[in-house]
Amino acid sequence: MNSIYDYTLDELKGKLKPSFRAKQVYNWIYKKYVTSYDDMKNIPKDLIQDLKENYPIDILEIVKKEKSSDGSIKYLFKLRDGHTVESVLLLMKKKVINDDGTIEQSEKFTVCISTQVGCKVGCTFCLTAKGGFVRNLTVGEIVNQIVQIKRDNNIPENKTLNIVFMGMGEPLDNYDNFVHSVKVFSEEDGLAINRRRQTVSTSGLSTKIEKLANEELGIQLAISLHAVDDDLRSELIPMNKAYNIKSIIDAVRKFPIDTRKKVMFEYLVIKDKNDDIESAKKLLKLLDGIKAKVNLIYFNPYPGTSYQRPQRDDMVKFQEYLTSRGLLCTIRESKGLDISAACGQLKEKETNASS
Repeated sequence: MNSIYDYTLDELKGKLKPSFRAKQVYNWIYKKYVTSYDDMKNIPKDLIQDLKENYPIDILEIVKKEKSSDGSIKYLFKLRDGHTVESVLLLMKKKVINDDGTIEQSEKFTVCISTQVGCKVGCTFCLTAKGGFVRNLTVGEIVNQIVQIKRDNNIPENKTLNIVFMGMGEPLDNYDNFVHSVKVFSEEDGLAINRRRQTVSTSGLSTKIEKLANEELGIQLAISLHAVDDDLRSELIPMNKAYNIKSIIDAVRKFPIDTRKKVMFEYLVIKDKNDDIESAKKLLKLLDGIKAKVNLIYFNPYPGTSYQRPQRDDMVKFQEYLTSRGLLCTIRESKGLDISAACGQLKEKETNASS
């Protein structure tokens, strides 16, 4: 069954009669974050009954949340079928209040949201892959993560945030629902999250990247590259055998980029695997001619992995080699490490152990 969060405003206008009711419902769920149709005071009772029967509103349940010392919060959501997914609210900048009580700078948030229960890609460094793939999330299940997180943190309806499709799952493997959720997120009468503030992070389904280029969505693109040669990348990301580095880079070169933006390349640095200057040289050559930004990410060890966290000195040398040659490169300090909310650490939990 679909939920109320599955639809763009125009689609909902086609479902509800008279159509102006759709905008009223949108206002209640996306501006006021109501959890029950009974709270919609300007909606007639017969329509409320129809909405209750055909468009569920309570499709996710927060069963656990963990707060990091850096202000990040990891959420465990239970779906209607009992499966769970995780999302993370990242506090990018804290609120700054002047001595007179006025706000000098408001908070800045980014939310990493999931698109699948589990994942098919099978990256060897990622915990999400350990449980295998279960199913795709619906549009409503993707969208409701943001609504619930905004509601839970009392984030005002006019307070914008950034979305990264970078939680559990490969967004482009759930292509149609991912694309549709971008459209729902950007509805001016809904959450009104500008598409330039939405980033899709993909492990490199090159044919889907090419398809996405033709959608003209206006979103940002991030590539989980992690290696500069196919041998290592196939070890880290088995899917690389089907979508090798050349096919990914070729697809990226065709992707329309906002003139103010760059394609982000995520590079997970693993000790003695890809942290040497020779790898930096190959990366520089690989990205030649692309408006690129490289994010170096520390590998976050977890029980049972043979991979190790790189040395700080090696990260800095890698970064300096790239930046000194004109390639924008940052070292991303992992947020939420103390609550296992960092890159590659999200996974489905046994609900009975998590509630």
